[in-house]
Amino acid sequence: MIKLVRVKMNAPVMTERLVLEPIAAAHAALLFAPMQDERIYRWLSIVPPRTVESLRTRWAELASRVPFNGGDAFLNWAIRRTSDGKYVGKFDAVVNLTNVATNVGYLLFPEFWGQGYGTEATRGIVAHLTQLSVTEFRALVTSGNDASVRVLVKAGFVRTRTIPDNDTIRGVKYDDIEYVLRSSE
Repeated sequence: MIKLVRVKMNAPVMTERLVLEPIAAAHAALLFAPMQDERIYRWLSIVPPRTVESLRTRWAELASRVPFNGGDAFLNWAIRRTSDGKYVGKFDAVVNLTNVATNVGYLLFPEFWGQGYGTEATRGIVAHLTQLSVTEFRALVTSGNDASVRVLVKAGFVRTRTIPDNDTIRGVKYDDIEYVLRSSE
């Protein structure tokens, strides 16, 4: 039963203006070029993918989303605008065995910043996963990343704590701020 619920977590999610598609290897060619924009990585410890093939390989490995040992579900979606089919970014979350979504995160392409897509995608994923018994959502934001803070607060997340020196971005230590949303039952 747990395995079936975890597989359902991997479904497409529709919102008013977006469809969040479970990431597959085929998305690599579509998202690689916009993921090269250095502005995306200002507040992230990751770097742009090196090649389309490396991205394709990584996303093919994640395609099952749920490990055979029944551990955490690694969920990743490509965010596509329904009005014109353009991809605006990606979304991910890890759902653990206690039905808590940890590492809730999103990456939006700069041409789509400030248009509410991050908040809309976050609300859509929260609604989808809440229907599948996820009871809590956690996100870490690098101190200074005010745009991500606004997305989370608009989506209903509440600041819970600061974790000093929790992240290193290109050799510089940063505090992370944890935001939590508990779903109502």
